[in-house]
Amino acid sequence: MVQKIDEITEHVNQASTFIPSLLHELEQVIVGQKYLTERLLLGLLTGEHILVEGVPGLAKTTAVKTLAQSVKADFKRIQFTPDLLPADLFGTQIYQPKTGEFDIKKGPLFSNIILADEINRAPAKVQSALLEAMQERQITIAGTTFKLEEPFMVIATQNPIEQEGTYPLPEAQVDRFMLKLHIDYPTRAEEKLIMQRMSTSSNVYQVKQVVSLDEILQARKVFDEIYIDDNLQDYIIDLVAATRDPEGHQLSSLKGMIQFGASPRASIFLNRAAKAYAFLQRRGYVVPHDIKSIGMDVLRHRIMLSYEAEAENVTADDILKKIFDTLEVP
Repeated sequence: MVQKIDEITEHVNQASTFIPSLLHELEQVIVGQKYLTERLLLGLLTGEHILVEGVPGLAKTTAVKTLAQSVKADFKRIQFTPDLLPADLFGTQIYQPKTGEFDIKKGPLFSNIILADEINRAPAKVQSALLEAMQERQITIAGTTFKLEEPFMVIATQNPIEQEGTYPLPEAQVDRFMLKLHIDYPTRAEEKLIMQRMSTSSNVYQVKQVVSLDEILQARKVFDEIYIDDNLQDYIIDLVAATRDPEGHQLSSLKGMIQFGASPRASIFLNRAAKAYAFLQRRGYVVPHDIKSIGMDVLRHRIMLSYEAEAENVTADDILKKIFDTLEVP
């Protein structure tokens, strides 16, 4: 087994040579926000989608655009508004008078990396249309089905729910995002550096392409090989099960706090995200720290709090921290 893990680590080292240079490119444009940039790479590696929550002006759009430029991917930004229609995402048929036929004009979803900006400002019909394309990775226009090219990744941003004029995403749809990220304000030192960088219009860094889409797709094959021990798989199952039955996992203090626990999709995504995190560290095996590092982002949007928890101002992060602190690490 040790020899096998050494072989996997060797494959990972060969396939992950682009990671330092890719992170370097992102750091040339984005000040701080290491948490965000690392999670964007996890999404790119796994081919899964990410939901980002934070107030405007925290470089969410800039980070996604820089990532797309670094991998020379086709990038589209869609600004979600209350009057947006599904056809604005998918595309539509256009009548050509000269030929008397209808041509299909493809919409912005036919790209590699999609930034769905302020997804919670669009009505449920549009949200459902986008999430269906995310799940099926195909789009049907006028009876013709088109497969979406890999890599296909949606990064959706939303304003905090307290803001007016928003349509909260239903829990069943939020569950399709592998990660939900909470982006916070930069530190004082980081904000000063941002201010200095942006003080002149000439000081614009030209992002270089440091990795090809083929290298990303090849890295995905290698990261699937990463070894995760049975004990760690059981640990993942225990973490997810604890959100459904806290009392059965010595968490009686959480009784009545959780209305619905995480679905089996949480176990699948936590397993994949832990492997991808190990790949970012250029390791051929998963350690408990990988699971704990990424666990909050995978689970925070998959548990529904009870009225009792909301009344006591208990958040999903508070409950998950209690679970991670209580459950024994193998």
